[in-house]
Amino acid sequence: MNLTQSAEDSSLSLDGQTILVTGVSRPGGIGAAIARRCAKAGARVAIHGSPAYDLKLKYPDATADSTAKLALELSEKGFDVIALSPSDLADPVEPERVMSEAVEKAGQLNGLVLNHAYSTSNPIGEWTAEHIDAHLAVNVRASMLMIQAFARQAESGRDGVITLFTSGQYLGPMVNEIAYAVSKEAIRGLCTQAAAALAPQKIRVNCINPGPTDTGYLDGPLYDQIAGMFPSGRWGTADDAARLVQFLHSEHARWITGQVIASEGGFQRNSRRF
Repeated sequence: MNLTQSAEDSSLSLDGQTILVTGVSRPGGIGAAIARRCAKAGARVAIHGSPAYDLKLKYPDATADSTAKLALELSEKGFDVIALSPSDLADPVEPERVMSEAVEKAGQLNGLVLNHAYSTSNPIGEWTAEHIDAHLAVNVRASMLMIQAFARQAESGRDGVITLFTSGQYLGPMVNEIAYAVSKEAIRGLCTQAAAALAPQKIRVNCINPGPTDTGYLDGPLYDQIAGMFPSGRWGTADDAARLVQFLHSEHARWITGQVIASEGGFQRNSRRF
């Protein structure tokens, strides 16, 4: 490796940053990959999850204490990772409580990664008010309240970074997950609006669409069919998304804000209706 390359790599360092990551509740998920990568890049990382949600959906790697286990695993390797109390962000008091706990345990934050999501499948004809509200409460309302709480605690004059997660709903239909798709479309709008509103505070806001990501929720013929829709022949990995998060929180991305970035490996939707 030459000296120029070394200098470039050093600017991906997250030394001195303190970042809160939500949606960290099972080892194979995107949230866990983000926590690992940010911690290894030098950040102090506070992690929050809702293991009860993953257990309810019967993810094979879900456990009641997975967030705490990840923090312990990384801490034992010398990384600075703090587990926050698990909770459901659908509770309207939880977003601000989680932010307060993060600041209390980790110190003032200058990074926020809102990776949490609520998603269930219900096509038209099966919608209920409760089904719709559950998606909006977790995916939209909680994100808005956490952004507000983050901005309130941000140090004046110090750069801040917020990364949101959307989905591929703006690139093609998701007819079996319309409530989820609508909530994620709202996140795209939130990115645009929050980036402008927080620019005077030197807080950048961007949004990632990670595309279909192999987090262990699917196998069999459909898994193989979807893999074939990528030019590379493979699904996206949780670390693919985590790498982009690291970039957006590094000095490399200091001039990027208000953007929605599709990091989905050239996924070819064709006529398939997700």
